[in-house]
Amino acid sequence: MKRFAAVLLGFMIMISLSGCGRMNAGPEDPDIPVASEDFVPAELLDDPIKHTAENTVIDPGIINDNANDSNDAADDPHEDSETAPHSPGRNFINVYWATEELYQIVMRYKELHPDFPYEIRAKELSVLPDEYYPALDKLLEADNDDMPDIYCIESSYVKAYTQGDKSRYAATYKELGLDVDNLLKKADIPQYVIDMGTNADGEVVALGYLGTGGAFIYRRSIAKDVWGTDNPEIIKSKIGPGWDRFFKAAAELKNKGYAIVSGYNDVWYCVEGSAEKPWVIDGKLYIDPAREAFLDIAKRLYDNEYINHTIPWRDDWFADMMDTGPKKVFGYFGPAWLINYVIKNSCGGEKPGEGTYGDWAVCEPPAGFFWGGNWIFVNKHSPFKEDLARLVEWITLDCSENGFQYAWASGTFPGNYGYLEAVPSGTVMRNVSGVMDFLGNQDMFDMLDKCARLANGRNKSPYDETINYHWLTAVRTYVEGWKTRERAIADFKRAVENELGIKAE
Repeated sequence: MKRFAAVLLGFMIMISLSGCGRMNAGPEDPDIPVASEDFVPAELLDDPIKHTAENTVIDPGIINDNANDSNDAADDPHEDSETAPHSPGRNFINVYWATEELYQIVMRYKELHPDFPYEIRAKELSVLPDEYYPALDKLLEADNDDMPDIYCIESSYVKAYTQGDKSRYAATYKELGLDVDNLLKKADIPQYVIDMGTNADGEVVALGYLGTGGAFIYRRSIAKDVWGTDNPEIIKSKIGPGWDRFFKAAAELKNKGYAIVSGYNDVWYCVEGSAEKPWVIDGKLYIDPAREAFLDIAKRLYDNEYINHTIPWRDDWFADMMDTGPKKVFGYFGPAWLINYVIKNSCGGEKPGEGTYGDWAVCEPPAGFFWGGNWIFVNKHSPFKEDLARLVEWITLDCSENGFQYAWASGTFPGNYGYLEAVPSGTVMRNVSGVMDFLGNQDMFDMLDKCARLANGRNKSPYDETINYHWLTAVRTYVEGWKTRERAIADFKRAVENELGIKAE
């Protein structure tokens, strides 16, 4: 519970910063006038989807544990590297992260490998993306002892550091001396993880250590009531592949009094992941047909009352996980962390028979996607690349019982509180049991590994965080009646150009 409390604190911080009002308010609400084409409600100026804290959702640490320890710096293992004198012969490694997770992983490696001779100087720059990345960029440019040796980048920003202007700092894994091609095959790493971490020259410069392939997480009792079975292999064919089957299922669920998902934004990551191409191609804004279709998918869900009209990370969204919303909700889209740290801890029970605990299962989604994750980079200017290669291999490519991913998946990694965690390595996932009583004793690893193979890492750009924010704002103005479809798209293009200088093709 300590771990989940930290996660929720992160979410609450993000959402409180958004300053949003009631996001599902629309023209039909009695206290809100019908909007003109030029009117956008103040609550749309920021969107909680932008603040879902992907950097904190998987963090097992305590976000602010060290906030009050500034007077005890001498005893703090997270030594501030700014105080370190410059020394060409330094014997310490700088580790920078947005979640304390990486620090814990590196320290565990050092504990297990006493021949690793370096002191670890680590610093949590910030859990807030708007603070972490500018601070990291400044340190990457530094030619002193504050220079990062190893650093962690969250999925929404990875492409800026693998293929954008920040990629110049990243050492290739081959440059580190790793036999990347063979290790990737041996560990059976999904293609989306590889593609996200590949630079413009086709070389791997980063790999993830968290399995974030997305599944559809659904209620067994509802499936049985509507279709007479809760078998994941059958349910996946009821909701997909493709959105036609999904909406057929939505209609059948509605006839029985159920919502297929909690709110229309719940399907966004699945829709986004189904795009063939990224938002930006040759310097121009490109709206992939799959992403443009989200306008129609969201509106159809909204107009037909297939949802409960909630917004992710709000109280009513969590309430739907324990059956206290207007209609019982069939499912949610997400990876393993959504199961472990969100639904499981919001289901209203702690064992089968309590709340909705034990009444869940996972199946393949209508379209492949992934959500979240962190990628590990090594600075090409670090003087310790050879030794860092061993560390990086242990975290991202070692599929043996002695590797990090085996401990992480099996719940034996110190500090992960026994949670069974999905990892990228398919080899590890096949060798570790993912059976959970929360999921009716289903082995989630078997299904999540299949889901990871559906995900696409080639449709991301360095600008996704900003562009997605403007797109989701535009979608809402259309879906809830504030603007026409054409006006919403036009305003989206203008917003992207104004903020990023990227014009539509």
